[in-house]
Amino acid sequence: MKKAIPNAITLANLLAGMLAVVFLVYGQLKVAVGLVLIALFADFLDGAVARWLKVNSPLGKELDSLADVVSFGVAPGVMLYGLISAGYSGGAWPSAVDYAALPAFLLAPFAALRLGKFNLDERQSEAFIGLPTPASALFVCGLVLLYLKPHPGWAEVFLHPLALYAVTGLLSALMIAEIPMFSLKMKHFGWAGNEIKYIFAGISLVLLALWRETALTAIILLYISLSIGLYLSKRKN
Repeated sequence: MKKAIPNAITLANLLAGMLAVVFLVYGQLKVAVGLVLIALFADFLDGAVARWLKVNSPLGKELDSLADVVSFGVAPGVMLYGLISAGYSGGAWPSAVDYAALPAFLLAPFAALRLGKFNLDERQSEAFIGLPTPASALFVCGLVLLYLKPHPGWAEVFLHPLALYAVTGLLSALMIAEIPMFSLKMKHFGWAGNEIKYIFAGISLVLLALWRETALTAIILLYISLSIGLYLSKRKN
């Protein structure tokens, strides 16, 4: 019976991702973003509960990846599709198929590839290799929230279709890149060994205080930049 608890949480992740897609189709963007955040919480919770109950299983691992493909691959792909289409139509969320926006769905197969690699890669116990799919999803959620808010002129650059094509390509490439990305897990709370995590957390709090929910994209950009910077500095040494 205990084994079913984390699996049920994983399936809640999947359900939230599926519902996010439905709400996106009907233009309910805030609800969709909220559902992706619920999926993200469930994705964190299922592993924590499985470890606490000591019921880790191969089935749970596979279910987790399948759920993540939907919640952090398909749903963000639909978000990017809508944003690209809106960019071409003067800001209106799409109500019909827009072929020019279809490249946004590349995010989903690359998320699936990233998750398949993660399941087989034994190097990712303490850090990630490539951008985690939840981070990619949060980046896109941040763009949706930026789209919904009255935004300054500079934001139009990030919401331009050409920029969104580039975002699709970069996120897809980063998810499968052989670049270490730090994990927020800590073995202790001391400064030594956790410097990059505390720096990231501190700057993220400042960004949240300044920009609130629209800071999501900037926070993930910070995460990517710090990870790549740390990787390059280690290579030099």
